[in-house]
Amino acid sequence: MFILIVVIGSLPGAREDIGQLASGGVLHSIAYAILAMLTFIGGNGNESRRALWTVLKVAAMGAIDECVQSFFPYRTAAVGDWLVDLTAGAVISITLWKLWPKLINQASVVCDI
Repeated sequence: MFILIVVIGSLPGAREDIGQLASGGVLHSIAYAILAMLTFIGGNGNESRRALWTVLKVAAMGAIDECVQSFFPYRTAAVGDWLVDLTAGAVISITLWKLWPKLINQASVVCDI
């Protein structure tokens, strides 16, 4: 999914086209929140370890995305976008860190039925 985000974001005119539907901040928030959720769910270890690694991975992915954007004349790299990515990742990680035990318990109850 990350590679898809980078590739689509690098296509000429794609950012402007999708920008008509939502602002850059909203797009970054949604994309990196989904990446964070997938990273947390697919992670190993306890909730704390998953949350920490998720934030670190989202930070790295956001930085790579912004670096790639700096190579294209029609795109700009922005620290503000990276901060939005990091914030989205942290919010999802903290939320899942707190809710994960409850979600797992509910899932196991549903599967027992």
